[in-house]
Amino acid sequence: MHVAFFLLLAASLARFLLRHPWDGAAGWVVALSAALAGLYVLGPGAAAPASRRGRVWLAAVVAVWLVLVVVAPSFALCAVPLLYTGLRLLPPRAALVLVALLTLFVVVALQKLADSGVDPMLLVAPPAAAAIATAVFVHAQRQADRQRALIADLLRTRRELAATERREGTLAERQRLSMEIHDTLAQGLSSQRMLLQAAERTWDADPEAARRHVGTAASIAEHNLAEARRFVHDLAPADLAASGGDLAEALRALAAREANGALRVRFHAEGEGGALPDRVASALLRIAQGALANVREHAGATTAAVTLTRLGDQVVLDVADDGRGFDPSAGPSGGDPVGGPGGGPAAGASGVRGHGLPAMRARVAALGGTLTVESAPGEGTVLSASIPVPSEE
Repeated sequence: MHVAFFLLLAASLARFLLRHPWDGAAGWVVALSAALAGLYVLGPGAAAPASRRGRVWLAAVVAVWLVLVVVAPSFALCAVPLLYTGLRLLPPRAALVLVALLTLFVVVALQKLADSGVDPMLLVAPPAAAAIATAVFVHAQRQADRQRALIADLLRTRRELAATERREGTLAERQRLSMEIHDTLAQGLSSQRMLLQAAERTWDADPEAARRHVGTAASIAEHNLAEARRFVHDLAPADLAASGGDLAEALRALAAREANGALRVRFHAEGEGGALPDRVASALLRIAQGALANVREHAGATTAAVTLTRLGDQVVLDVADDGRGFDPSAGPSGGDPVGGPGGGPAAGASGVRGHGLPAMRARVAALGGTLTVESAPGEGTVLSASIPVPSEE
């Protein structure tokens, strides 16, 4: 637009000088042309759209141009760049007034330049061209405004989506932390409390048994400390890391550690397959830890069995005990664990402790698996977790 303005200004000045001898009027035309060019150079880069400074600059440019057109009608076509500049800088009504003024001066100037009197084409063409130019500019401006609004909406939506994702991520992390703490630190602290209480009861009558209980509690504390450190660094469970990622070996070590004089824990692995994904192995190990902790604390069982089975595209973990069992269909009542104290692997899941079974279900569901609990009063309990394993191509 700026280049077009200076080309039109130079062509208009050249036409005037070629058709008119150098006299006093020619000097004024050259001076006014130089003033108009200088004003135009100073304005567009410094005048911001819709600012007061831009409007003052436009008024000065238009005023000089009007005087120049009165003196030399050849400069009429310089109005085209001024028309677009006015539409850009002025409010709609003021811009339309400016367009009408510029068009009027252009029509009058072109009529003066016509050789054969009044030319109907020169009466109609400038207003029509001005109307088309104005309509095109207004349409483009509205499109640009809509586009800016859409971009603003998109940016706002992206910010809201990012905030929602952060909230969901925070909730997911809180759930993960609660499950990790329940299946590691809370279970270990519960076991230590039971062992220390047993040691206190037998301290005078059977000092040797009391020392064994204290030693076992210290061992559990040491294991819990290792779990806590790995938990802080978001690493694999200690048993899984010690076994090199072999879930079967980790479960065998867990069974050996959970076994004591009152409870025998057996482990059995069936089927063959490659190494399990870290998330699957960690989830199954945590489920086994929680289930055995509930067996030890609530079931009153003498024997528990942990079975890991690979069935093609899925892996199944079963934890069974011969404890007192419970009714899985009965809801929590009065704060007692489901099915009464010591129901089995799931006992305590929805009662006083309130997090065991929901945490197990959440772990399995996150991996697309299922968790089932089968039990009856006096008949023990079987907890089964089945998780699909992607086949290796």
